[in-house]
Amino acid sequence: MTSVRVAGFGVSLDGFAAGPEQSLTQPLGRNGPELFQWFFPTRTFRAMVGQDGGSTGVDDQYAQQAMAGFGAFILGRNMFGPVRGPWPDETWKGWWGDNPPYHAPTFILTHHPRPSIEMEGGTTFYFVSDGIESALRQARAAAGDKDVKIGGGVETVRQYLRAGLVDTMHLALAPVALGEGEALFAGIDLRALGFRVVERAASDAATHVVLARS
Repeated sequence: MTSVRVAGFGVSLDGFAAGPEQSLTQPLGRNGPELFQWFFPTRTFRAMVGQDGGSTGVDDQYAQQAMAGFGAFILGRNMFGPVRGPWPDETWKGWWGDNPPYHAPTFILTHHPRPSIEMEGGTTFYFVSDGIESALRQARAAAGDKDVKIGGGVETVRQYLRAGLVDTMHLALAPVALGEGEALFAGIDLRALGFRVVERAASDAATHVVLARS
């Protein structure tokens, strides 16, 4: 059965999953890259950006799992790009260039409709303007017998959590305090939603925790 998963989500010790002041030059926000120092050196990440080498071990194992087994992805508009309001044109096609890392149908939440975009490597972006439930129905249908990943950003994950639609979460707890930014769990009671820790492992760069709904 298709599961809805959050995976590879970096979180600071003080609960922030993105820094403030996100922009074209700082897509993760100010100090946001500190949340992913476990990820950037891995063999998995380096292969995604066309580079050789990289670290193996615990961080790479979780990096692999964060992109494997998914038949569809759901992203918020902020995760797709910095453009706000009605689409001024159709030149912006995401942060990732011609060959995004998804290689599967990818559904973008937006209030402003836009034609789908077929990219290299098997990624097609579909723009969904009628809500998170509609996006999930379409993603489930596209995923077949694989899982659906809620890929971010922070508010998108929060919306799916509040709606009780997330089955499992892999969080990478980075040993940093951001001080400000986008709080992942503010006002969300994970215990009341039925989540419990089912797996954990640590490296020098992060503590990996997997939570599942019971």
